[in-house]
Order: sequence, then C-alpha cells, then structure tokens
Amino acid sequence: MSLLSINNLSIHAGEKCLLEPISFTLDKKERLVILGQTGAGKSLIAQAIMGNLSPQLSLNGELHLFDQVINDKALQRSLWGKKMSLLPQEPWNSLDPLMPVNKQLASTYQLVAKRTLAEANEQAHQRLHTLGLGHSSHQRVHELSGGMAQRVALACAMAGGASLLLADEPTKGLDASRRNQVVQELLSQTQDGALLLITHDVDVARQVDGRVLVIKEGQLVEAGTSNTIFDHAKHDYTRTLIAADPKNWPSPHSSHKKQPKQTASSTVLNIDQLAIGRGNQPLLTDLSLTMQAGEIIGVVGDSGCGKSTLGDTLLGLIPALSGTITRHSQAAPYRWQKLYQDPTAAVTHSVSLNTLLHDLVKRYGIKQNDIKPLMERLDLNDTLLQRTASNVSGGELQRFCLLRALLLKPVFLFADEPTSRLDPITAKDVSALLVDVAKETHCSVILVSHDQQMVQKRCDHVLTLSTDNPTPLSL
Repeated sequence: MSLLSINNLSIHAGEKCLLEPISFTLDKKERLVILGQTGAGKSLIAQAIMGNLSPQLSLNGELHLFDQVINDKALQRSLWGKKMSLLPQEPWNSLDPLMPVNKQLASTYQLVAKRTLAEANEQAHQRLHTLGLGHSSHQRVHELSGGMAQRVALACAMAGGASLLLADEPTKGLDASRRNQVVQELLSQTQDGALLLITHDVDVARQVDGRVLVIKEGQLVEAGTSNTIFDHAKHDYTRTLIAADPKNWPSPHSSHKKQPKQTASSTVLNIDQLAIGRGNQPLLTDLSLTMQAGEIIGVVGDSGCGKSTLGDTLLGLIPALSGTITRHSQAAPYRWQKLYQDPTAAVTHSVSLNTLLHDLVKRYGIKQNDIKPLMERLDLNDTLLQRTASNVSGGELQRFCLLRALLLKPVFLFADEPTSRLDPITAKDVSALLVDVAKETHCSVILVSHDQQMVQKRCDHVLTLSTDNPTPLSL
C-alpha cells in the first residue's frame, strides 16, 4: 500500500509560484529526503501533506494518503497522530509552554496511542531517559535549550505510532552525537512505516540513505538514490550544496584572523571569575576573559551546557551566580544585542515583517539608506517582507532577525546559533557577512554554534563548554 502519493502538486501565493509541480510516492519501509536551501519550498510540501497550508496559499494537484484521495482538510486532520505525524521545524511552536515535558509526552501515549495512565507515564519516563532528558523531565519547554526541546518534540511526534512521519529539519541545533542519535530514532520509523525527511544538512541526508529530491527555489532539480546524488551529482546546484559544508571552506587568511589591538580604549567587555546557571545550579564556573572591539569569540558545546545562559547573563537578562561583568562601552542599551536561537519566538506573528522593520526604523531613527544594501547582502527581498513570520521559513526569519540586529549598529552581539536554520550555502554567506560587518563596525561578537568546523573557520578564539565539566575547556 502506498502511504503517500503526490501528483503534480504545486503551491502559489497569488500569482507567484512557490513550488512548481512535483510528483513522488512513499511506500512502507521507504525513506525519502527532500534536500535544499532555506526558502526553497521544502516545508511547504510537508504543510500541504498535513493540511496546514496558510489560507493565503493555494494548492493544485493530486494528493493521496493511505490510498485515499484527499480533497478535504478535515480528512487530513483525522489522520493526525494515529496515521501520520509531523515533527515541525520549530519545537517551541509544537509544545505546550505550560506543561512539563514528561506530562506532554505521557499525554500523547495515553490519548493518541491509547495506553493506560500508568503505561503512558512509564513509557514517557523511559523515552526521555533514552534521549538524555531524564534530568529535565519536569521542566517546561522554555527552560530547555533548543536542542533539548527538539528531542522532546521528536518523542511526542513518534509517540502515537503513526506509520507516516514527516520530519522538518529535525536535527538543527543539535551537537553531532545527539544529531546522530536522532537520525537513528528516525530510521527506526521505517521498520513498520515510512519517513519523509526535510533537511538542508547533507551529512544527515547521507545517513538516512534513501531516495533524495533536491529542490532549488521551488523547483525539483535532481532526484535519485543517496549514493547517486552525493557521489555522482549532475546538477551544479547539488554540487554547490555539497561543497558548502564548513569542512570544505577554505582556511581564513591570516589577515582575517588578525587580532584587534589590545588597548584600554578598544576593550568592550571584561568578565572576571564568572559563574552562571539557571536557579542555583551552576552550568559554567570560573570564566575570565576580555573582549576587544571587532573581536569574535566562538562558543561550542553540547545541548544544555550553558551556551545560551552565558548570553543571557552577559546581557543582564539573568543574574550571574558569582563573578563580575564590566562593560567599558557607554553605548545605549539597545546596542547590546542578542540574536535569538529561535527566531519565531523573537518576533510577533500578528503583523508583517515589513511592519516590524518599519517600527524598528521609526523607534531608533535608522537611515533608510542603510537598509537596502544590508537586505541585499542577506538575500532578503521586499516580497518576503509582505509576509508574517508564520509564512516564511525558519532560515528566512533568522536572516530577517539578523537584519534588525545589525541595523542597530551593535557594539556587542551575542549570536545564538545564527546559522542552525540555514542551509550550507546560506550559512557560509551569512556567517561570512556577520564576521565582515563585525570587523567593519568594530562590533564584538560571541558566536554560539554546535558546528565546530564553522566556528574554527570564522572566529578569532574558540571557547569549549561541556555538560560534564563546568569549567571552560579552552579559549
């Protein structure tokens, strides 16, 4: 039985075609990967299958689910959880902010998989421990790191036993070991069902080892098996996507890595014997460093080791457990900026991106001449600005948030996973832009990432954190 069949499916926003006609099938025990750049239209396919497309978008073509012709959203929604499930791109949008994660997972086992309350609680307990989240089972989603929240969302998506799982960028924001664990969890889905994986991560697509569809700007450009696509790519775009992996980036020139001159006037921030944590539990202790104007420090480490907490502490959003933070710049508070890990939680979804940008311009007197060149460097266009945050991809929204942050001409920017939602090509360009702008404007940057290759290529120094050792490993 074919679990999913799509024939000439296309999606339009008014007269604009967002996804050109595409056809494919997915049978039991099969794995299908949709690979492409941010904003290529990958997530739109998943939303069309689930029946979640925005009312502003129109759908054409034929969709069959479990050998049924789908022409009614009510029919699609009747399949949710039991027959098909979606692991969405943003875990904070799919999890209840008021309910502890163990209760959310147990509720799914009880209400969807029809387990008894005792069975549901036991399964939730075991599953969270398997995913390395046993110590966080009583926390709410806002208390988790992005990678931890993503693992909870994965557990909930798979708990109902749906035979068709759609996973939209399921490994973003995860360190390498957790990423590989999640991939193995996803592959277990194909023992009795099928997996449709949407990703921009070439390494993840390789691990899944199924059929691959490569999409560029809403158009299917190449299709084949994993081995054929990655070892014998025919299309220039596919080869460019593979080559854009950070491990293939050229090493930076010595002039790029040249350190800012150490002078009192260029010092932006002093940190002395800093200890940070949530509540009274220390995540990082005994950190001392001095940041110069234009200096870029990378921070790497596993999910939950304190990377985001470090940014919140340096920006005064939460108190330090001990130690001192001294700001040497007298710049206005709004020029101490944070680029949030989750862009969907950083902006309102009730108005267009253009309104959000206009409000920023009006509030801080930003010059109009500064906007267009930076938008072009970030590959953002006026058409995109007419949409709300709910109707753009995570990568597009992250670039918009970076636009807003850079327009404020920050003296210090804590960039929390700024490329985790970006495909390799866009990540390469955006990370280079961030470095270039920081050097041009003498902005100090702390760049957080799980991607050690990217951080090594872009930063002046690298600070390594560990969940096992609260003392920084290196700088």
